Amino acid sequence: MPPRPVVSPPRRITRSSLARFRYGDNNSTSGKENSTPPATDIEDVIPDATTTTRKRKRTTVVKAPVASSPRHTIKTEEEVETKKATTPSATKRQRKPARKTVDANTGEAKVSAPSDWEEMYNAVKAMRAAGGVAANAAVDTMGCERLAEASASPRVQRFQTLVALMLSSQTKDTTNAVAMKRLQTELPPHTPGAPAGLNLENVLAVDADVLNKLIWAVGFHNNKTKYLKQAAPMLRDRWGGDIPGTYEGLVALPGVGPKMAHLCLSAAWGRTEGIGVDVHVHRLTNLWGWHATKNPEDTRAALQSWLPRDRWREINWLLVGFGQTVCLPVGRRCGDCALGLGGLCRAAERKKVLEGRKVRESAQVEKVEDDGAVVEVEEKREEEEVVEKNVVVNESTGSSEKETETPVKLEEELEHTPPLKQPTSKKQRKTKKA
Repeated sequence: MPPRPVVSPPRRITRSSLARFRYGDNNSTSGKENSTPPATDIEDVIPDATTTTRKRKRTTVVKAPVASSPRHTIKTEEEVETKKATTPSATKRQRKPARKTVDANTGEAKVSAPSDWEEMYNAVKAMRAAGGVAANAAVDTMGCERLAEASASPRVQRFQTLVALMLSSQTKDTTNAVAMKRLQTELPPHTPGAPAGLNLENVLAVDADVLNKLIWAVGFHNNKTKYLKQAAPMLRDRWGGDIPGTYEGLVALPGVGPKMAHLCLSAAWGRTEGIGVDVHVHRLTNLWGWHATKNPEDTRAALQSWLPRDRWREINWLLVGFGQTVCLPVGRRCGDCALGLGGLCRAAERKKVLEGRKVRESAQVEKVEDDGAVVEVEEKREEEEVVEKNVVVNESTGSSEKETETPVKLEEELEHTPPLKQPTSKKQRKTKKA
């Protein structure tokens, strides 16, 4: 056998050996023919934003001629010049929560309000107004501050407001209103001949089991019965049969927390010393990104650090009603909310917002009277803003003869058009071939 040829080992590829292939080297062995052409500038590729396209939009409306009708339809062809949207997208809204800042002049630390908070607050206030999407909430008619009897004395009204707040914890306003109505009508009098109903004397004298049966519909009614029976002697002995007029005195009562105390001071005594923060206020303000708090007390402290004091009482009523009607805990109505439609809410569900915008941008019919003629214009917004117009003009009865003479060309064209072929399945094709 002839000897095998000696094969040299493969040449080692190093970084220096590959240097001749680097891009843009003038000393490269490749000629000018193999050089890469210069890349096209990206600005030359993007079309001009003012580029327009012309479209011919034909709108044909044909009606069967009626001899007695004083109307006839005009076939209009409109050439619409549309502009394709090539403008850059709008800049995103910058949302900043409440944050601590230092004044450059004085050096004092203060809390800056969240961005767009006032615009959001006014939008919610407009929705909660009469005729708004968030009007007629349960809190408007069955809130704790509205459940006291108007015919009762001021002292009894204050006591009933406190009882309504104590029963409202973990309970819907509708259920709480029913329980309060039963107490006001069915609570037995403390002595024969005394008036029945909800007052301090009757609560002191009533048996705990009877009281528990009257409020059984509210949440945690067993605990609330115990709290009412414990608080009644404290009101009699320490406060002269009335309710406390201070925040410290109210929170000292069993079953009364900070939220109830602030709401009771506002509703019963007409003094606002703090914000009543319940689950709706805590949930919505965190949902909007005003702050990131873990419990209602932290939310109250965060809100009071920057919210103007004249809105401390109103914000609870606004947000509770808004949370009951529009921004529900489950099944939020983002398509009906002005915050979602206006891009103010960072937690808005995009699909619901788009559906809500389509409903508002649907076809609208405008009636314009001009010289006795009524013109109906239907406007439809498309992606390229092409407008279709169907014009119907009222004429005198003498034009009915002309209507009978107008030929209906569209029906004739449809008669001569061949029918469309129906698609056939694979089995039908096989049977045809066989």
